[in-house]
Amino acid sequence: MNSFTDNRPDPDELLASLINEEEKSKRGTLKIFFGMCAGVGKTYTMLEAAHAEKIKGSDIIIGYIETHNRKETADLANGFELIPRKISEYKSTSVQEMDLDAIIARKPQIVLVDELAHTNAPGSRHAKRYQDVQEILENGINVYTTLNVQHLESRTETVAQITGILVRESLPDEIFENADEVELVDLTPDELLQRLSEGKVYTPERSRDAKENFFRKGNITALREMALRIVADRVDKQLHDYMLHKRIRGPWKTGMHLLVAVGPSPYSGKLLRWSKNLAYAMGANIQAVYVETLHRLTSREHEQLDKNINLAKQLGIKVRIITNADIVKAIVDFAQKENITHIVVGKPRVRNFLSMLQLGNFVNRLIQYSGNIDVYILGSDRLSKNSFRNRFSIPDFTSHIPQYLITSFLVILSSAIFFFLRDYVGYQVVSFVLLFLVSILSLFYGTGPILLAATLSALTWDYFFIPPQFTLHIEKAEDILMLIMFFIIALLNGILTSRVRRQEKRIRIREERTNALYQLTRELSNATGIEEVSNIAVRYIQKYFNLDCAIFHKNELNQFDDHVTNETKIKFSENELSIAAWVFRHSAKAGKHTDTLPSTEYTFYPLTGNIDNMGVIAVRHVNVFTQGEEQFWEAFISQISGKYEREFLRNVSKTALILNESDKLYKTLFNSISHELRIPVASIMGASDTLISQKYPEETKQKLYSEINISSVRLNRLIENLLNMSRLESGRITLRPNWCDVRDLAHRMSETLRQELLPFKLSVVIPDDMPLVNIDFGLIEQALYNLILNATQNAPAGSRIRLKFFYDNGFLTIQVMDRGQGFPESELSSVFNKFYRGKDAKAGGTGLGLSIVKGFVEAHQGTVTAGNRQNEGAIFTIKIPVSISEMNQFGQLEE
Repeated sequence: MNSFTDNRPDPDELLASLINEEEKSKRGTLKIFFGMCAGVGKTYTMLEAAHAEKIKGSDIIIGYIETHNRKETADLANGFELIPRKISEYKSTSVQEMDLDAIIARKPQIVLVDELAHTNAPGSRHAKRYQDVQEILENGINVYTTLNVQHLESRTETVAQITGILVRESLPDEIFENADEVELVDLTPDELLQRLSEGKVYTPERSRDAKENFFRKGNITALREMALRIVADRVDKQLHDYMLHKRIRGPWKTGMHLLVAVGPSPYSGKLLRWSKNLAYAMGANIQAVYVETLHRLTSREHEQLDKNINLAKQLGIKVRIITNADIVKAIVDFAQKENITHIVVGKPRVRNFLSMLQLGNFVNRLIQYSGNIDVYILGSDRLSKNSFRNRFSIPDFTSHIPQYLITSFLVILSSAIFFFLRDYVGYQVVSFVLLFLVSILSLFYGTGPILLAATLSALTWDYFFIPPQFTLHIEKAEDILMLIMFFIIALLNGILTSRVRRQEKRIRIREERTNALYQLTRELSNATGIEEVSNIAVRYIQKYFNLDCAIFHKNELNQFDDHVTNETKIKFSENELSIAAWVFRHSAKAGKHTDTLPSTEYTFYPLTGNIDNMGVIAVRHVNVFTQGEEQFWEAFISQISGKYEREFLRNVSKTALILNESDKLYKTLFNSISHELRIPVASIMGASDTLISQKYPEETKQKLYSEINISSVRLNRLIENLLNMSRLESGRITLRPNWCDVRDLAHRMSETLRQELLPFKLSVVIPDDMPLVNIDFGLIEQALYNLILNATQNAPAGSRIRLKFFYDNGFLTIQVMDRGQGFPESELSSVFNKFYRGKDAKAGGTGLGLSIVKGFVEAHQGTVTAGNRQNEGAIFTIKIPVSISEMNQFGQLEE
């Protein structure tokens, strides 16, 4: 086989391959024992393979194995060292998980880990077991593991549709795809049902339920087909990757892979349909390729090419567009890289002057260079009415008439100038000037104008400059040869230069588009929030497509939201909004320049992510996109859709986290309040029941009355805290400031908390010149009540509790100090959080008291801080901006 290019490796590809190999050599290898469902023998087969490796001398341990009480499996597991499972507490239940740190510290050659898709208990280092396995692999340890087909993320919905059972545990497909080895463990449905009946999968009771639900024969057959197809596709992909890695030029005919070459011909539609039928009959994969050459397409050819590519997409054929000046070389190279076994092309129907100049016929060259690839050539079933015109035509030139006129004028002008200088320069010099002019023109104009300029230059040079002048007759043979060479050189130089220019223009456009995608991707990666993503999308679409656009998103219920999320002047009618809703539901474009609802002036494109449809983008463009622009646009939309999806998933994750935290908070609050309510209620009920049922001495009755009173006060305090927190949360706190004497506030505290302060020494410090302050007496009283009560619960009996007031620079400062243990430095920033209780806090309490203090103080625009005293103890400092007043000689307040 003749090859177009030498087989030397690309340095960048070689370097990337070496880096990839080096990274792989540092990791352990992952082998997955893959099955259609539980009970096919994955764990048993894994243990058998481990025994075979152990005989060879490998160091193998069991990290985690579930035998499910199957005797044969348990017997096989007995021969290996077992890493003890890590036990953790979750919701008062002991949960056993794989001890990841112990496995890494032991560092065996192979570790056996069952159930790769398992979800770890809360509090584990990783949420999923496959993440544990990845860490083990990164430490250079090989892993044997098991996996069922229903646990692949891409198959969970399909399995749910087949079985009617929602699969809750899954892992990303890339974990399976990147595995070093996959071994399929397969049983026929009848064999599996027999094992189920014999109790080798589940207990007899569970087996009966399983056979009536998940393990129906139809379900098992469908899951088995799915597993077999996944493994077969993986083998095909492995072969493709191996050929690319080893730089083996295909094909290896291990399967049928068709490639159909399409172009701007009306016969390409027939070619695509026939190829699709052939692929279906052969059971082959199929894709199409269009080779973009240096030839500029006419508007009619552009329109036909768009129809052909759209038809391919409708037929489910993947289309690739590649750029190359040589169509045959491009097709053969692409086919060899993609391991294509059959190429389908149409028979050339048009012959013109340019096609006859080509070295060899297209079909003959394709057959010559295709090597082991089979080539199908499809002709027409009937001849066209204008058969001669289809076979023979003039070349299609895409240049406009003004370009022909400009090139002609420049050639005539140059010839006229040198005609008057002919006595000073020889006619040979004129030929060089005209040749130079044709070369310059080729930098700006296409093939047609250059062909005209070369021909006109040759004729002008012959008629006006070559002796004898003013005739086309040439006397000297060397002048005839020079004229011929002049024409050929001018023509070739002009055409080649024009071709290079067009190629450079295509490359520049491709580079600009690549750079635009890079810039878009970079900005999107740094964007946070859907609004910022929308702003970036609108800016880039305006910059690179010069289009106004409107973006619709889905709402929280995954339904279409007809409100435009970005700023735009576009206004939509009800009919156009219904088109956008249709596009969202069907994930297909519609509107102008499409075959669906084309009556509107807008084109609507779905923002389809990897998992779901994120919304719709509407644009208004007069001209239909070319195929290159269409690909560029689709790449743009793909990047934007992917970012929207990531932002939506991030918001969903945040919402789920908030709900989870709210659930935890609810449970904490419920447990705490239940406990706090139960104690005083039980005391009241017990004391009252005792008083009712029996007669006691007066002294005993007084003690019971006191117990009821204390419990009632405690219950009232809890209810007040809950009500105060409810007021703070709802924002219904209304200040009622009045002039207050802080001495009254201190006196009220000592009276209210007299019983709690009995074991302590309360010291109140108030300056003699302390002015009256304008505050809400009730709120500050409640705040001080909670702070002093907190001090009595944490300070040792007999110690001193200090309450200090003073006024300084417009602020009322209140300090509550005790001689308790104080706070650990790590907890100081959290003490005012709702429901927060320190690690060393005594039993009882809801954790609301200090957060209520903070809320009431902040309602006064003040601050409250917590700290530790120098010689042990805690100090709380309240600072409130206040206005002050003093009594005049008449007993009236003066501000």
